[in-house]
Amino acid sequence: MSKLNLNGEAVHLAEMLNARDNRAILQRKLLESAADSTLLSVTMNIPGSVKTTREIKTIFLKMIEEVEKILAEAEVVSKTYQDLKTGPECFLLVKKNSIELKKRMIQLEEIHPYGRLMDLDVLYIADEQLHSISRTDLGFELRSCLICKNNAKICARMARHNIDELIQATYQIIQKGKTI
Repeated sequence: MSKLNLNGEAVHLAEMLNARDNRAILQRKLLESAADSTLLSVTMNIPGSVKTTREIKTIFLKMIEEVEKILAEAEVVSKTYQDLKTGPECFLLVKKNSIELKKRMIQLEEIHPYGRLMDLDVLYIADEQLHSISRTDLGFELRSCLICKNNAKICARMARHNIDELIQATYQIIQKGKTI
């Protein structure tokens, strides 16, 4: 059975945690620069230690194109793209209602073949605090596991599936997306 091409540099947990912290700092900085805007933070869910390859970057950029189609009628204040060892990231600061934006991003996550590999987070500042809108805030189900379709966070926390299974499931999603 074919596998995901993992020719890339492995990332360690400390690097992922540092990237998450840096992402939060950048998110806050961007929102503080235009407090009346909503921030769309785009990252990927890639299991394993290799978070970026040529194929992953190509998929990411295709998904950014899809996001930009959805945002065509909104005013995009700024767009920041980062090509990091820990995975590509894109931040779009937009003048759009945060709830409506999150609903559209959930639709994209659920309908597009690569949507399951994406994290499309909608953030805003209120009372000087950074807030994100969750799926459950809007009455949607939590993200499902790539393998068993149960709650993804519970499966991850309980380590129900080994990394090879998760990588294989990711590969299958990528292959399915190529047929469209």
